[in-house]
Amino acid sequence: MIENQIMPSNMKQLKPILKWAGGKRQILPYLLQYIPKDFNNYYEPFAGGLALLIELYNRGRIKKAIISDINKDLINLYEIIKEKPYELISAIKEIPFKNNKDDYYQARKLFNSLEPHKNVSRAALLLYLNRHGYNGLYRVNSKGEFNVPFGKYNNPSLPDEEDIIKFHEMLKSCEILNLDFEDAVRSAQRSDFVYFDPPYMPLNETSYFTDYTSGGFSEQEQKRLASVFKKLSNKGVFVMQSNSNNEFIRQLYAEYNIVEIEARRNINSNASKRGPVKELLILKLHYA
Repeated sequence: MIENQIMPSNMKQLKPILKWAGGKRQILPYLLQYIPKDFNNYYEPFAGGLALLIELYNRGRIKKAIISDINKDLINLYEIIKEKPYELISAIKEIPFKNNKDDYYQARKLFNSLEPHKNVSRAALLLYLNRHGYNGLYRVNSKGEFNVPFGKYNNPSLPDEEDIIKFHEMLKSCEILNLDFEDAVRSAQRSDFVYFDPPYMPLNETSYFTDYTSGGFSEQEQKRLASVFKKLSNKGVFVMQSNSNNEFIRQLYAEYNIVEIEARRNINSNASKRGPVKELLILKLHYA
């Protein structure tokens, strides 16, 4: 169990181990305004870069966390950090690939040849590809192969030993699942806290910037998520969700508190369309 203490100011704060498209670090000030004062277990069934969990951990707010994602590579990385951190550190140091296009595509080919289950080499390569690929994207083709292009960064760096060990310390107190979001929160009870950060509903037909899995996240999945949100709310679970400012989403959650927030979109093929946008927080955080 994570001790309910704030990390001393002279210690390096834990930060996300991955660059993650759609990550929530930029909207943490908004999220933190609506965190329940007291909650039991914390659930994050769309784990991504875990920005909110990390912030709550740094603030000493986490007792126990259950994190999940259907992205097998993401879960493989987190499991390896939890169970084999020093093997991962050694594998990162042994990566032979440099910051150039040829090496990147060699690394990507090798990555796609490895099985993504309890695989230290694939976890290390994911970190390399994540830091050297375009904009922190995780994208796969119809065959499930990672296909993000080279990012052309001047001086990308990989996580150091201290980053890995600090992440390991947090994950020791986390249950890590590779489940559908509905299954991942099935055990949530009254006074637990669930934060949903699903793939956003697109604002228009060209809004999708990543194929997070080969199956995507459809309108029907958004409806299923709304149903799960309601079931949890009816059980007395504190629930919060971030999503796009979309009329379809507003209608799905009309009975809940909806807060408009401002975020910045950094991923768009048209640079003129990057910049501040309105997003939604959907809340049910108070019960009698």
